[in-house]
Amino acid sequence: MNIAVTGGAGFIGSHIVERLVERGDNVIVIDNLITGKKDNLKKVWNKIDFLEIDIRNFDELKVNLKDIDGIFHEAALASVQDSFVKPKEYHDVNVKGTENIFQLAKEFGFKVVYASSSSVYGNPIKIPITEESEKNPINPYAQTKLDDENLAKKYTDEGVSIIGLRYFNVFGERQSKSYAGVIKLFLERIQEHVPPIINGDGSQIRDFVYVKDVVQANIMALESDMKTGFINIGTGKTVSILELANQIIKSSNLELDPIHQDALNGDVMESKADVSFAKKLLKWEYKMELNDWLDYTVSNLLNNKK
Repeated sequence: MNIAVTGGAGFIGSHIVERLVERGDNVIVIDNLITGKKDNLKKVWNKIDFLEIDIRNFDELKVNLKDIDGIFHEAALASVQDSFVKPKEYHDVNVKGTENIFQLAKEFGFKVVYASSSSVYGNPIKIPITEESEKNPINPYAQTKLDDENLAKKYTDEGVSIIGLRYFNVFGERQSKSYAGVIKLFLERIQEHVPPIINGDGSQIRDFVYVKDVVQANIMALESDMKTGFINIGTGKTVSILELANQIIKSSNLELDPIHQDALNGDVMESKADVSFAKKLLKWEYKMELNDWLDYTVSNLLNNKK
């Protein structure tokens, strides 16, 4: 298949690209390298077509997307805190840029699987969160993701095939600080033998899902018979931020206690996915347990530090 990946030099996008190359697909990577890095693609650099294009540039996208079979749309600005400072830019990239992808999908007839977010739910009334739960974004980043979903509904009503995957907290290799970066931040502190810093009291609960499991969900969505819809991609398991910090400390065998500082603006308190829809419609289930990954990764980090 001829497949494009926007944001393909970023955290999740680069993992999707690697998997597609491994499968033998012809891959076009679109990234403006504002947050993405060519280094994320070093394993597959000679096997892809890399285009340094901003998704806001409709004309350039049109020239390069006319012959594809499908697209994984991962490009976005993803820092909640930055979104408070630059709401207009976040809307411009995340909403207008996404509409460019949907418009071209309508024109050329390709299928879109794109990165939505659990942030559209805000602070949920009921846990676990189903796809039908109330949408109540509490920060500008989350609002852009809900705006994207409204656009997706508009275009699917016009016959475009668009599936939005509502990622919960994705973790894994090459994670950026901006994208649900608490694990990355904690690991960087541990690597320096200093305590993790927790924003607030650490009682916030999160549903962490491994990046390669997310990649598999994307591919299964593209290849599925589903034409439209939104699907939670998480594990249905939770850990508090304080428990996460203590687990990382435990894996490190260091004598440390977490440090607490002020809570962040726009930070969701509870997040836990109901993943029954993903199991039913995509036959998808997560495989990697967070604790297993942490034990392995912390050990490697500290051994490499020596």
